[in-house]
Formats: sequence, C-alpha cells, structure tokens
Amino acid sequence: MKLLLVPLRWAWRLLVAAVLLIFSRRDDHQVERELPASPRAEGAVAALLFAAGLAGLAFVLVYAFDGGDTQLLGVAIALALGLVGAALVLAASRVLPQEQVEEERPRFAVPAEGEERRREKEVERAGLSVRAGLDGVTRRRLLGSAGAAAGLGLGAAALTPLASLGPRVGKLLEESPWHEGTGLVEENDLPVRADELEVGSFLTAFAEGADKRDLAAAVVVVRVEESELQLPPERRDWAPQGLLAFSKICTHAQCAVSLFRYPLFAERSPGPALVCPCHYSTFDVLSGGNRVFGPAVRPLPQLPLRIEAGRLVAAGELSGPVGASWGGVREES
Repeated sequence: MKLLLVPLRWAWRLLVAAVLLIFSRRDDHQVERELPASPRAEGAVAALLFAAGLAGLAFVLVYAFDGGDTQLLGVAIALALGLVGAALVLAASRVLPQEQVEEERPRFAVPAEGEERRREKEVERAGLSVRAGLDGVTRRRLLGSAGAAAGLGLGAAALTPLASLGPRVGKLLEESPWHEGTGLVEENDLPVRADELEVGSFLTAFAEGADKRDLAAAVVVVRVEESELQLPPERRDWAPQGLLAFSKICTHAQCAVSLFRYPLFAERSPGPALVCPCHYSTFDVLSGGNRVFGPAVRPLPQLPLRIEAGRLVAAGELSGPVGASWGGVREES
C-alpha cells in the first residue's frame, strides 16, 4: 500500500503544479519567446492525461467488479502512472517554451538598507519568469480539464483500496457461518463423510453455503483414536468417533494452519497436533486445540461435531473467536 501511494503522491503534485501554471494569469511584462505554439503537442498531452484518468477509473472498476484481480490492478495503475509521466515529459519538451538564462549575481554585498528592496525585485522577477513560461500554450482550458480528469482518476485509484479497511474486514471474523446443523463440505462442495477419514488424516472443510473466502468459514478436520482424547468434560461429545474440527486460521498472525502431526510412535514423540508452518505455532488436538509451542497465545477454536446420515455437521458454534488479537479478537484470560 505504501509503495503504491508514493508514486501517486508525486504524480498528484506534478499535476497540481501543471494546472496552476496553466490557469495562472498572464502579465503585461512577459518575456518574449521564439518558440511557436504547438496545438498538436498540446492535444497529445491532453489525450495522454485523459487516458490516464480512464486507466485510474479502470483500476476502480476492476477492484469493484472483478474480485480485485491483482494482475489487472497492477496493469491499470501502471498504465495510469505511465501515461501521466509521458504527458509531463511531452509537455515539458514540446508545449512549454525552453530557454537558457544566465542568472545575474551581484559582485559585492548589498548594503543592509537595500536588502528589502532587493528581495522584492527578486520575487517580482520570479513571478514574471513563471508566468512567462506559459508563452506558447494556447489550449489552457483543454489541458486544465485533462489534468483534472487525470487527477480524479489517480485520486480515485489511490483511495479505492481503503474500502478493504471498511466494516467488511471486521465482519470476516466476527460473523461466524457456523451454527448448529451447518454441514461441512469439501472445496468442491461435496459433503464431508465420516467414513472417508482415517486415523491420522487431515482435511480442509468449509461451512456449507458460506463464501469460502471468509476466514471464519474454513476449518481443518482430523481423526485420532478415541482412546487418546483428553477433552474437557464440556467437550466430551464434540469429537464423535475421534473426529475433531478446528478453525484453520492461526491465532498468532492469521496464517493458514496446514500441517497435522500424527506420530506413529507416540511413546517417543509428541502427541498429535496441528501446526502453522509460517511461525510454527503448535496446537494440541487431543486437549481441544491448546497452544503447546510457538508465538500464538490463544487456543485454536474448536468446532463441535456430530454425524448425521454418515456426514459431518456442526453441533454448535466455534469455541472461540477466529483470528489473531490484532485482528479485533481480544486475548482470553
């Protein structure tokens, strides 16, 4: 996000400076220019600026209606910035007059009493020089409109990603799709059947009917020997036939929990656990998702299960909020 705002900020400053130059007043004391006006170059600059505005608008449309395709977003913003850059280069070389001026400098220090007057003359000469730079620009209104269009397009493109920081981000974690009777389905929407999971197996499942992109919709399902379970008394019936389900979102940094450790020689190895491969937070599945290693400080939320007609369904809501503490989830005491 910061890398995107830096070039947009500079492009915006250049556009503002160009518009101010175009709309500044002419002065009676103008420096004469030999460079003739170039309506064709001015039209090309305006076309480039209008195209930059359209590219910025394309960024907004892709973000809103195409699911935020990152490649198309990158192409749109790169095209917008490139067109603005091309317009500024063309305007500097073909539209604004070019000259070389030798600056006059006093040989000796100016007396103190003339310092204020000298500064006034310098400011006056600087203002005349800036206004004189508009000589040869004949289509100011067109260029001003084009600059405004480019500024609006780039401004909209810069502000659009802020929509991702709106209420929807909080709802991704706060609104749980899991309720009593919610079915567990695989990625292809097929029901998760209890008899298809063997001891030591691992499967990613989703809440039936929910958007799979929602963080709270994904869970991991594992199977262990029922004799190994050490669940709290209130969770005795949460793991029918040794089947357990936990949130797939790690409580440390909201990474995906994608590893299941199931040792074959339990007497010499740690017990079954879910592991986040990003920062190695480890959660004990036998005791209900308690953290046993790594930077996570909260247990992995567990989903109570039951079996209906051979398929797995939720027997209630998750045992705790999904996600990390910095994502809006408070650490449980």
